[in-house]
Amino acid sequence: MKYDLHVHSKYSFDGIMETRSIVKTAIKKGLDGIAITDHNTIKGGLMAKKYSGESLEVIIGSEITTERGELIGLFLKDEIKSRDSQKVIEEIKSQSGIVVIPHPFDRLRRSTFSPDEDDARLVHCIEGFNSRCLFLKYNLSAVEFAVKFGLAITAGSDAHLENEIGNGITDLHGDPLEALSAGKTKIYGCRSSPINHGLTKLLKWIKRLERSSSEDA
Repeated sequence: MKYDLHVHSKYSFDGIMETRSIVKTAIKKGLDGIAITDHNTIKGGLMAKKYSGESLEVIIGSEITTERGELIGLFLKDEIKSRDSQKVIEEIKSQSGIVVIPHPFDRLRRSTFSPDEDDARLVHCIEGFNSRCLFLKYNLSAVEFAVKFGLAITAGSDAHLENEIGNGITDLHGDPLEALSAGKTKIYGCRSSPINHGLTKLLKWIKRLERSSSEDA
């Protein structure tokens, strides 16, 4: 079963994709499931769930900003309110969710959560392939860390644009929650074009400008 476990919709501050379009694209690309992991909200996942039907499983998630960097919660039912890393992990687990550290060794991102041995005891998964990591070594370091500490390895496109959906695949057998909990995953994918990074930065700038204009009106 092919899942893209890291996708952003328009409900992210740097996203533009409509949830209906995400679902259609994922189905067209032959995916069995996706996780909508918008920044600091589960709104995108909740909306996508309405359009998915039986053709696609939508996992409700969120990529949460903490004082140490970003953490992903999967299989969420409620918004994660805290922005303290330890409390975020506790909130995710209290919902019987899965804690993932995304792009953990990508030194080009200010939002990177750099894990240590203590963190490995608290989380479930490491994102071993993120299609938006510009350098392969960042993903390789993530896989090495996961193997060293016996953590499940996930992959995700980190898609902000439709052409990126499915660029990172986590192969899961059986129930997704059980497979991730047991570490029964295989990953593969292809890296996104650097052009997509530039387009996302442009989108951020446009959305920031729109918010500023709205506040000034």
